[in-house]
Amino acid sequence: MALIRFYKPTLRRKDMDAVLQTMVDEKIGPGERKNEFLKQFCNLIGVKHGIVLRSYVDALTSALKLCSVKEGSVVGLSVLSPSIYAYALESLGSRFILGDIDANTGCLSLDEAKRMAQEGVEVLLLHEPMCQIPYLCDFKGLGMRVIEDISQSLGSQYGEEMAGQYGDIVVCSFEEDGIVSTGGGAAIAFFSEQYLTPLKNLYRQVRPFEEMPDMNAALGTMQIATVNDHLAKRREIYALLRKSLLKTPHKPFGIGNIDFEPNGYGFCVVLDSKAEDAIKFANKYQVPAEKTFSECVGGKLSDRYDLYPNAIAPLLRALSFPTYPFLKQGDIEMLMKVVSHLP
Repeated sequence: MALIRFYKPTLRRKDMDAVLQTMVDEKIGPGERKNEFLKQFCNLIGVKHGIVLRSYVDALTSALKLCSVKEGSVVGLSVLSPSIYAYALESLGSRFILGDIDANTGCLSLDEAKRMAQEGVEVLLLHEPMCQIPYLCDFKGLGMRVIEDISQSLGSQYGEEMAGQYGDIVVCSFEEDGIVSTGGGAAIAFFSEQYLTPLKNLYRQVRPFEEMPDMNAALGTMQIATVNDHLAKRREIYALLRKSLLKTPHKPFGIGNIDFEPNGYGFCVVLDSKAEDAIKFANKYQVPAEKTFSECVGGKLSDRYDLYPNAIAPLLRALSFPTYPFLKQGDIEMLMKVVSHLP
């Protein structure tokens, strides 16, 4: 039996036909399908304007520029933010300040954001890891601009609050592991028209070379058309794994309230034991498990419990398991078995 794949895009025959049609139409560069995909995405998260680009890095750097981040600027990040944030900031000559997470949500804590505001931070780049959202946190009310990255939280909801409502500007990646995948690329979206002219100026001369091609957008359009079905399946698998975890001393990462509807991007466990032992145990049964935050900006700060008391446990001992909709029933049952017996 082969190791279960960790990520698998939700591609169906209809998705492939949509991409093929762009080739038949001989219109594979940025065009009408790109415009349609952008419109669908904006409707999905409840905003009005945006742009879809060819890479996640382009989206991050462009969002930062729209918030006037430049050389010498200071941006606030969660200590569990992905290292690609550091790359994007360094490319602009700016730097970042790290803050601890909220123990309940896994996102940057509101108290840490307040501290950052007092220290002169003007922009927050808000990471929402492994399905989580910072519910009941009004970051925009602190006077800083907020860039909300919903790459891992798209579709997550708590009551009336949902991913995409916490930022002035929203960024979402559409890579292979995403809730919506176009095979690469990302979106920048926003509600306020104040960003329209700066966005136009940013891409005035290079827009045709930076925007997402129609071949990718066609795939994204089909993915959004079925996103609710895919979310339902992901949530079903997530719930089964969460129930299985109750048989162990370990805890799920993030929001534990019954009213929270995670998007099922993945299932994350904070172990009460060594991560390496649990990975070996899972692999023995052909189940993939990965350290969730092995590539985060705070990866070398695991000894700073004094600064990041809430983040240290997930930084050292958080493991992720797959929850994509195309998991076979036998694979789901094996995942449940492994999760319920994690050492």
